[in-house]
Amino acid sequence: MADVTIRMRPNGPFLVEGPFKLLDSQGREYKLDPAKPAYALCRCGHSAKRPFCDGAHKGCDFVSDEQVPVLE
Repeated sequence: MADVTIRMRPNGPFLVEGPFKLLDSQGREYKLDPAKPAYALCRCGHSAKRPFCDGAHKGCDFVSDEQVPVLE
């Protein structure tokens, strides 16, 4: 299995790096370019290209920066 990394960008999209499949709610697969190193997926809900990010989060006051809890 290839390594896939998903990064949460502060106040922005999920950045998915590495080969992966993206399926819609009906199980249909989006055509992704295997040569593209990463895809940004919308978290704000305002992208005109959903599920992909188009930068709309910058103009809609989207705020989200979840952090991993620090265990003591």
